[in-house]
Amino acid sequence: MHRPVLLNEVLEIFDPQPGQSYIDATVNGGGHALAILERVGPKGKLLGIDRDCKLITTLETKSRESEIKNITLVCDNYANIGNLARSYNMAPVDGILFDLGVSSHHFEDSERGFSFLKNEPLDMRFDPKSTSLTAWTIVNQWPEEQIESILRQYGEERFSRRIARETVRARKRGLVQTTYDLVAVIRRAVPRRYCRGRLHCATRTFQALRIAVNDELSFLENALNSAIDLLGWGGKLAAISFHSLEDTIVKKIFQEAVQAGVAVKITKKVIRPDFREVRENPRARSAKLRGIQKNN
Repeated sequence: MHRPVLLNEVLEIFDPQPGQSYIDATVNGGGHALAILERVGPKGKLLGIDRDCKLITTLETKSRESEIKNITLVCDNYANIGNLARSYNMAPVDGILFDLGVSSHHFEDSERGFSFLKNEPLDMRFDPKSTSLTAWTIVNQWPEEQIESILRQYGEERFSRRIARETVRARKRGLVQTTYDLVAVIRRAVPRRYCRGRLHCATRTFQALRIAVNDELSFLENALNSAIDLLGWGGKLAAISFHSLEDTIVKKIFQEAVQAGVAVKITKKVIRPDFREVRENPRARSAKLRGIQKNN
């Protein structure tokens, strides 16, 4: 079951009013989107975008069954948010949300190797039709130096060199075919104490591979700038990030908008989930929420 992270805090930032229009640039399971739609009422509208077409199809079915008619769902990359908003007559808008986390669906139901707790193929593509690059391709075909680079850059993995070296050794024997195979490689590569830490020793490697496969960071900066342009006067932009690379980009774009006089900060400090939310949804523990409002 998809649990929208920081839902109450997002609603507090946006304060959706009847008749307003919103864009959820990463609609996922629709948790944030449906909560916003409840507030804007039948005269309001929402455009939901997601790269995973399966998620869009599931949410379309859910919307029909619930007779929700004021939501438009599109399978696309948020990099195209500007063109999509104009195509569906959604500009200017009152608010735009970027929830940059991975849906629970991807970990639990996708069978594409996002979770190191399940034995699945090393795929990790959000949209299998959009690219031929998979996590298997990276770990079995890329040079050791490139594997080390993405683990260090995207996963901030302190043992990136050791893991890359052990991966190349294992693949020569055909031993890196599934997620469990990769976890075994990581366990052999890192110190035992590292596997006994609070964070699973495979977390950063799987994160890095997922980001590389889906090219998650390359379009974020332009997408956020496009989103600012789509806002009407007084419109709000909120972004939830889950690791430091995402948050650095969000913070940079928001700060540039503030310094240029285009927007003002809504969140003076980054907003994090409270203890209760982390206890109920451990995946929320690293979430950071920031928001800005376009100047009148």
